[in-house]
Amino acid sequence: MSENSKPLRIAAAADIHYTKTSKGHLEPLFAEASSAADVLLLCGDLTDYGHPEEAQVLAEDIRTYAKIPILAVLGNHDFESGHVEEITKIIEGAGVKMLEGDCTEINGVGFAGVCGFGGGFGRYMLNAWGEPLIKDFAHEGVNQAMKLERALARLDTPKRVVITHYAPIKETVEGENPEIFPFLGSTRLEGPLNRFNATVAFHGHAHNGKAEGMTSGKVPVYNVSMAVLKRAQPDKPWFRLVEIPA
Repeated sequence: MSENSKPLRIAAAADIHYTKTSKGHLEPLFAEASSAADVLLLCGDLTDYGHPEEAQVLAEDIRTYAKIPILAVLGNHDFESGHVEEITKIIEGAGVKMLEGDCTEINGVGFAGVCGFGGGFGRYMLNAWGEPLIKDFAHEGVNQAMKLERALARLDTPKRVVITHYAPIKETVEGENPEIFPFLGSTRLEGPLNRFNATVAFHGHAHNGKAEGMTSGKVPVYNVSMAVLKRAQPDKPWFRLVEIPA
């Protein structure tokens, strides 16, 4: 049986928020994911304050405990201190493939990812109108969606998995205060999922959101924030396990 004829087991988590004192803290996650899955997805907020020292601790734990490929995107916390390039380099140095507008393939399954951005959902989505700062905010949401669209377009695999930090649908942020919905995700990210008939999508960021939902095009979406996983499956490892059929 070829590798491509086997189901691909995906473990996914987000918002691990590594600090300078987190060494070994997520050993069970990395070890159990390595045993249960073929690939681990980390959907942003890899660090707590975006410090390179935090990324160094994470990189060391990945080298020590993770035994399967890891794909990741950045989250808003990773931008906090202005060291995104250094953080990315450190984490990539541990063997992680960063998908910031990029794509890759594992065992016949395609993966595309971006951090994403806010902007709100449906009829309440912010449009680029008015003050320049409002236009800049809205345009960043458009730019992130276009990056995801281009990444998906480069994949020629029949199965496509999407990784973001910000949510592409409203359903998986419900449970958060509605006043902050515009800062948790954007419907603009949903469009590429539907147009390319994604198999599944994973995101984080909404710590108080719902564990799962579905796009208007029937693409399953999972909120894999650690806080959500701890509530949804308190007696299980803190990652979502999804199997992609061959």
